[in-house]
Amino acid sequence: MNTYSEGKLRKFCQGVLENAGMMKENAEVVTDSLLRANLEGVDSHGISRLSIYLKRFSDGRITINPSVGMNEKSPSVLVVDGDNGLGHVVSYKAIKKGIELAKESGVTAIAVKNSNHFGTASYFCQLACEENLACIGFTNSPPGIAPWGGKEAFFGTNPMAFGFPTGDDQPVIIDLSTSIVARGKIILAEKQGHPIPDGWAIDANGEPTSDPAAALGGSVLPLGGAKGSALALAVEILTGLMTGAAFGPHVKSIYEDHEKENANVGHFFILMDIEKFMNLQVFFDSIQNLLGEMKAVPKAPGNDEIRYPGERRKRERDKREEKGIQLSDSVANELKSIAGTYGMEFPEPSSSEQTV
Repeated sequence: MNTYSEGKLRKFCQGVLENAGMMKENAEVVTDSLLRANLEGVDSHGISRLSIYLKRFSDGRITINPSVGMNEKSPSVLVVDGDNGLGHVVSYKAIKKGIELAKESGVTAIAVKNSNHFGTASYFCQLACEENLACIGFTNSPPGIAPWGGKEAFFGTNPMAFGFPTGDDQPVIIDLSTSIVARGKIILAEKQGHPIPDGWAIDANGEPTSDPAAALGGSVLPLGGAKGSALALAVEILTGLMTGAAFGPHVKSIYEDHEKENANVGHFFILMDIEKFMNLQVFFDSIQNLLGEMKAVPKAPGNDEIRYPGERRKRERDKREEKGIQLSDSVANELKSIAGTYGMEFPEPSSSEQTV
């Protein structure tokens, strides 16, 4: 693995997207989402996704510059038609409009249909936290989890995320899939030729597997057994049914070349303006007290710190902004292969940061 400058990767990614025909404002959003994932250590949702997005722009399965429709049912309900755009772009526009509405109404729910993969759910919670709003975000995805007791994938991994501002630059960010692991990590393991840990997935016959290819042909296991399967169902109802998007096995995968239909992914967000509930500074003081008392709980053997969700992301981001982002040879080679097509040069690794 080699280490690359975050700034150079950002310039490369945005340049490729713009040269592919994406409007600058949309390219900035997609690039920011992808690179923030890499910076925060969520490499499965980072720049490694660029090549598949470009492929789907090229073959017309994703609209590169969608005309996103916004239907304000009321200040508390926003219904969005993504025009088959990339989920990063669609959800960014939806969140920005939702923030305006939530500052008027106090609480706004956003239902999004006709979208695609939107990267990390945490990204949109972070956008809300920057405006001192709390956010809950959900999305469905192509089949990845078998219903509890089954062996065939039916639900998506159906992530959910929560974001709460804290009065500083380190909000509480909770981002998890309803599967035991994000399917993107299995996709990345396959690209890198690495096995996956036991307990992550089953193959097409319902047998445990450490082979990422077999796992992708089978099913990821739900988080917490039957409880995770139940959560996946709840997310499916919110994102697939209440939005009018596809659900379960009807959500198409952008990784499958034989698919011809649009993915029609659904997202659902809830935005809450904290100032409509209580004094903002009182909330900040209270959440800092909560987190401080939590972190002061006596440590279990082998643990020297209790962290709250979001701390690791912030520390990793600070480190990678300074030292750079590591990419595997397989991911770097994939990016190099598309560079020439879009009139860009892929950056050289930082020689001092090169690793074996």
